[in-house]
Amino acid sequence: MEAEPDQESVARAIALRQLTAAPRSRAQLAEAMARRDVPQEVAERVLDRFTEVGLVDDAQYAQMLVRTRHAERGMSRRAIALELRRRGVDDETAVEALGQIDADDEESAARDVVRRKLRGMRGLAPEVQARRLQGVLGRKGYPAGVVFRVVAEELAAAGDEPGGRPSPDATVLELDD
Repeated sequence: MEAEPDQESVARAIALRQLTAAPRSRAQLAEAMARRDVPQEVAERVLDRFTEVGLVDDAQYAQMLVRTRHAERGMSRRAIALELRRRGVDDETAVEALGQIDADDEESAARDVVRRKLRGMRGLAPEVQARRLQGVLGRKGYPAGVVFRVVAEELAAAGDEPGGRPSPDATVLELDD
């Protein structure tokens, strides 16, 4: 049984290296160990110990991922849920972590994304702006209803600002000479 301690030290080294680089879920660490041919029972033992001492905590990992993806990248709940699933976080933990984002937060994040992107689109036709902004929000996982409403409202607001383009349904005043 001399190989067992060696396998455990290899598993510990893999987990520590992975966790030093970035936070990881338990499933990601198990996958890294499996790629290095660490036996599953050894990996489970090491992961159980890391969980006991608080080095591996999927709930905390999920909370952190939800906060950063939503606040920094403007991702929707749906997109974040998919990312959590890809990273091996169980559904119950993911749902609990996603509870930090409500519908108002999600809409606010979508508006922030649109406003940021809109600054770089000055001079483009409103139809082109709308199409591009809808694509951006769609790729970030926002529901279609939110996408179309937020883009229309933000384009209309941008058209009302000095230097902004008029909205497509703005009335044009004709002056008589």
